[in-house]
Amino acid sequence: MNRATINMGNKEQRRCPWHGIVDPVYARYHDEEWGVPLADDRALFEKLVLEGFQAGLSWLTILRKRDNFRAAFQGFDPERIARFGAREQARLMKDEGIVRNRLKIEATVANARAYIALQERDSLAALMWRLARENTEPRRAAPRTMADIPGKTRASALISKTLKKAGFRFVGPTTIYALMQSAGMVNDHLATCHRRAACAALQREFSPPQ
Repeated sequence: MNRATINMGNKEQRRCPWHGIVDPVYARYHDEEWGVPLADDRALFEKLVLEGFQAGLSWLTILRKRDNFRAAFQGFDPERIARFGAREQARLMKDEGIVRNRLKIEATVANARAYIALQERDSLAALMWRLARENTEPRRAAPRTMADIPGKTRASALISKTLKKAGFRFVGPTTIYALMQSAGMVNDHLATCHRRAACAALQREFSPPQ
């Protein structure tokens, strides 16, 4: 396995060995964002949309285009996206700065509408965190290799089922588990990664939204 490392003066700290982690955009995402508990509804909605667009592509591709996505989708404002009609969707299909996939664009509009409907009775963040914590898997040892990390879990399957029932699209169990990892609902940094302990501490101190 290749080791991804960063230099800290005379010290060397190891990262999770993701493919492409040497890219500074990817490294920054790993070091500053992945595994940090997230409670903000709008930010969680953005991650949900981007994870849906990532299906079949590399996450690095999405990260490099994230600013373009934010501009194209009005800062990921669900209220504005929900009003996108045929003209706006046609515009997005011509936007070379994003992933031009008609089904995923249509799903983003549908997800914005589902998000708004959900907000009338619950928040996206509160719902996901509640289901994640109520369906936590038995404690497992810190992963030593990438092969030790599951692709989906009981919690991600239940969240996926719940969101689909609420009208969300492109939210399969694997996509949702990737979102859970990114939003700090689980800590899948490897045991040898310099970020594992920091994210574990943040998760212990975190109070989930109600």
